[in-house]
Amino acid sequence: MATEVRVPTLGESVTEATVATWFKKPGDSVAVDEMLCELETDKVTVEVPAPAAGVLAEIVAAEGETVGVDALLAQIDESGKGAASGDGGKDDAAPDDDAPARDAPAQDAPAKTSQEGQKKMSGKSIEVMVPSLGESVSEATVATWFKHVGDEVAADEMLCELETDKVSVEVPAPAAGVLAEILAEEGTTVDAKAQLAVITQGAAGGTSAGKSAPEPEAAGDGDDDDAGDVGSPGAGPEETRPREDVEDAPSAKKAMAEKNISRDQVTGSGKDGRVMKEDVAKAKSGGGTSGGESKAPAKKAPAASDQAGREERVKMTRLRQTIARRLKDAQNTAAMLTTYNEADMKAVMDLRSEYKDQFEKKHGVKLGFMSFFVKACCHALQEVPEVNAEIDGTEVVYKHYVNMGVAVGTPQGLVVPVVKDADQKSFAAIEKEIGELGKKGRDGKLTMAEMQGGTFTISNGGVYGSLMSSPILNPPQSGILGMHKIQERPMVVGGEIVIRPMMYLALSYDHRIVDGKGAVTFLVRVKEALEDPRRLLMDL
Repeated sequence: MATEVRVPTLGESVTEATVATWFKKPGDSVAVDEMLCELETDKVTVEVPAPAAGVLAEIVAAEGETVGVDALLAQIDESGKGAASGDGGKDDAAPDDDAPARDAPAQDAPAKTSQEGQKKMSGKSIEVMVPSLGESVSEATVATWFKHVGDEVAADEMLCELETDKVSVEVPAPAAGVLAEILAEEGTTVDAKAQLAVITQGAAGGTSAGKSAPEPEAAGDGDDDDAGDVGSPGAGPEETRPREDVEDAPSAKKAMAEKNISRDQVTGSGKDGRVMKEDVAKAKSGGGTSGGESKAPAKKAPAASDQAGREERVKMTRLRQTIARRLKDAQNTAAMLTTYNEADMKAVMDLRSEYKDQFEKKHGVKLGFMSFFVKACCHALQEVPEVNAEIDGTEVVYKHYVNMGVAVGTPQGLVVPVVKDADQKSFAAIEKEIGELGKKGRDGKLTMAEMQGGTFTISNGGVYGSLMSSPILNPPQSGILGMHKIQERPMVVGGEIVIRPMMYLALSYDHRIVDGKGAVTFLVRVKEALEDPRRLLMDL
């Protein structure tokens, strides 16, 4: 008897979905409610369970296909006779056929699995080395492994992520095969020429190398295999199955990789604790655990008193350590001083309102405030070049160009990508580059080259609601401008009190080479350019 597997209800206003992943192939035995495949809509990820027990006889909608509600996905043969024919004529002893591992008695499974794993892991060994870390960077810390030993990998698929003092570096697979060995575990510090792992080229993933053969639902454990029971005293073989045996949703793996979230930071709401795409989103936004289970933080210090659970000790990332060290060095080294002023933003806001639609239509990017500030600073630096200089020993190095650093807040910490030769670029070019660099910064994709060579920095605390602050210098630069929240305030204009959109500006500078007169002049020129943007066109 054949049972149809159809697309379930996708939710209000959702009419179609894409078949993301099939977790079973034709000929595989399936249990009632065992997950067959995963569908992705523009809002959520939907799991499709088996409506009946039997053998998956046919897959009608392959991965990547778009299907509508109630569309036919597959056929299940409840008689179970399709098991032999569904393999497409494969030999039962073939290394990639895991059906014997499921059908064999439990006591024979380990030996069978071990033999298959040895066959599958045979092949040429490829070393995975630390990639180029950039100029002056000699070591890195292994932050996250996205693959486990025994996992199949494709060429250029991301294996792990390294953290350096400045950026995160992704390590791609140099060849397709199986991850045979991990030599540098998470948290290990490695030098620029270290070996990270070994890939067996041309091999197929073996169940003995990190994933056990899936057990049918009828084995007796059902849905009792909770993540919270892993490693509990007296647990049977099924209960002690390590958490990495649960295959997370591919969309979730991709999301974790893109958002730089480790598996330990996410609690799965899927079957057997499986991580789904929405679980990653909840972890990213600080939504806590996504399932009914509670899980202790992976890096929490061991409980030593009744206070356990009320505190958490987490090692600082290399990026955060570097930020802390550099900011403190700036305070210890530079004679840092801050001067303030305020700017009436009405002229800029009116100009944006008048031309924003035409600007976006022509250049394909929105006209923001940042390009006005970059242009205003470049203009002011021409008049006060010492703010664009740096100290090198007993010499002052004056820069006859402006590489504008734009501070970007990310989940990992503050990073400062650099817009090179900003003084030579148009408003549109500046807006495009800032947008691209900001996205890379938030996604952890910035390269070393994109963060080096800055001569002056702008930091916008206003996006977080800051009304006034004193920014800290970004060494070896001698100046940094702090932008703040635009707030309407009563101002006296022409002898009358009017409401104006005002912003406080703060310039922190190194008093060793920038005098007070130069700092105040710089800030006044920025204020004048913002309050009358026409001055930028006329070079006034």
